[in-house]
Amino acid sequence: MSIRGKEAMQIAIAGGTGWLGRIVTEIVHAGGDTPVVLARSTGVDLTTGRGLDQALAGAAVVIDVSNITTTRRTKAVAFFEAATSHLLAAGQRAGVAHHIALSIVGVDRINFGYYIGKQRQEDLVLSRPVPATILRATQFHEFAAQMLARRGPVVLAPRMLSQPVAAREVARALVSLARAEPAGIAPDLAGPQPETMPAMIRQLAKAQGSHRPILSVRLPGAAGKAMAQGALLPAGEAVRGRLTFAEWLETGDAAATRPSRAYPEGHGG
Repeated sequence: MSIRGKEAMQIAIAGGTGWLGRIVTEIVHAGGDTPVVLARSTGVDLTTGRGLDQALAGAAVVIDVSNITTTRRTKAVAFFEAATSHLLAAGQRAGVAHHIALSIVGVDRINFGYYIGKQRQEDLVLSRPVPATILRATQFHEFAAQMLARRGPVVLAPRMLSQPVAAREVARALVSLARAEPAGIAPDLAGPQPETMPAMIRQLAKAQGSHRPILSVRLPGAAGKAMAQGALLPAGEAVRGRLTFAEWLETGDAAATRPSRAYPEGHGG
């Protein structure tokens, strides 16, 4: 069942200028709907709410892929609490029929600063009056590029076992949910097979001709142990993406992560 059948609608994309947000915007436009990008460059500040009422006027759906790069709990919680609260309040005033938020598989199993911020986002989305859906996805293939793009003589590769998925497949899933009825927490979305982050980074480095040493390191504490042992893997039934990491390396999306280009948001926390 869909919200508006085949009728074109406005879909607001929070974080629409980020790596994933740009892909979501592209897919929304290609599907015949009107994307409305919510970002500072379009006059919207999610952390203060500035410009949201004007931007959401006429929007039927909000897709939130906004993000912050931090591992600090206080910073992550402050960002997601402010941005989500403003989005939901403005969406309610505008009559938004469906709020969709992207989250992370395993976010409720790992006590990690960034993940605690995402948990706060989930709690807010599910407790407010605007009908909502949360899509938890595994780490993107693009997360390896984010690690490789960090400067320094050595590349630090976190020991993470996950089932990575292509960002484009996540974007398609989010846009598909925009056409469906709100579902609370949707089935997890994972890639076709488990991979370790150090192995992914080494494959990408080889493909890009990078010769920096790659050092596998375990993140500290119980959270690091959990990530290394598979707490980021889907625990039950999950929707599977089709593109393996090796296949992704041959795509234009992988080519766009080369050091000469802006590196992506990798959905890794």
